[in-house]
Amino acid sequence: MRDWLLYLVIAGALVFAVSSWWGVRRLKAKHTRSAVWEETHNPGLVRQKVAVVINPIKSRSAEARVLVESACLAAGWEAPRFFETTAEDPGFSQARAAVEYGADVVLVGGGDGTVRVVADVLAHTDIAMGLLPLGTGNLLARNVHLDIGDLHGCVEIALFGHQRFIDTARMRVENARTGQSADHAFLVIAGMGMDAEVVGDTNDGLKKAVGWLAYTEAGVRHLPGRRKRVSIALDDQPEQSRKIRSVLFANCGLIPGGIDFIPQAMIDDGMLDVVVMSPRSAIGWLAMYWKIVLKHKRNLPVMTYYRSGKIVIKCAEPMPTQVDGDPSGEATTVTVRVAPRSLLVRVREDPAREELPHGGGAAGKSRSSQARHLP
Repeated sequence: MRDWLLYLVIAGALVFAVSSWWGVRRLKAKHTRSAVWEETHNPGLVRQKVAVVINPIKSRSAEARVLVESACLAAGWEAPRFFETTAEDPGFSQARAAVEYGADVVLVGGGDGTVRVVADVLAHTDIAMGLLPLGTGNLLARNVHLDIGDLHGCVEIALFGHQRFIDTARMRVENARTGQSADHAFLVIAGMGMDAEVVGDTNDGLKKAVGWLAYTEAGVRHLPGRRKRVSIALDDQPEQSRKIRSVLFANCGLIPGGIDFIPQAMIDDGMLDVVVMSPRSAIGWLAMYWKIVLKHKRNLPVMTYYRSGKIVIKCAEPMPTQVDGDPSGEATTVTVRVAPRSLLVRVREDPAREELPHGGGAAGKSRSSQARHLP
């Protein structure tokens, strides 16, 4: 009974947090998604061949199309080539067609799933990706400082902005019980455990009505539950056993609501920030919630952080997984790797930057040499 009372307290706290966010949503939040390895740079192209991979069912897709066409016409460029995604193909063949077309920049109009698919095709090429955020979360757009409410501004940046290289990552999921396996690219956060349960159980109707806030409702419903034993190995070090509710693999950490879930995660440092969450009860969830919201630096036994370029997690019982907010199946083995500076993205010329904990890029680079052992 005491735990259920605490769950209600947590739900009330979430409502309070949401209402607080609503009151200050117009404020420009400072964020630590700094470039570690390089400044943004101008692509230096006088004329560009523009391709657009777009999800036509998104509510602002028609508006995005008109804005892109008008901007290219005003610049004196040839008309952009549009490639529409379908229910059967979320963007793989469309992105490949854009590459074959010879595009200098491929704009992505859609949600996180479309962005992730197109990025998978463009990674390790010199073709830039521009972001037209039309989805619910728009996670990558948030992490590169785009104003997701300003579609016109996003078009301008995608076509005429500066650009920078960012890291991408891949997660391989294997299910020993079914014999199935798959590889998925991701750009922001992948996970295994409760976070994937929440992603898979979020009400689609509520999601359309209130956007990302629908995840909060599903999250409260999934707070009760048992921890599961897994083995974790970082950078090919010996496996160690943990009981967990969820493990997150973060390339960057800003999520909807202006919450910097993993402040130390940098988008181009060649490393992934791993968060292992293992609360036993509502008290543990509440402690984690306040740590995230208040951004205090005190260590919590139920929430530990590591940094690694490769992570392998094994479990006896299949657990759900997710990549950038999309379900990616159940797995008994998950292998995650980072691909440093593998994707070229159009961004603002002068994104807001804060000093790294030890000052500047050189110190930021040294973080990759820190110990990454499990306790």
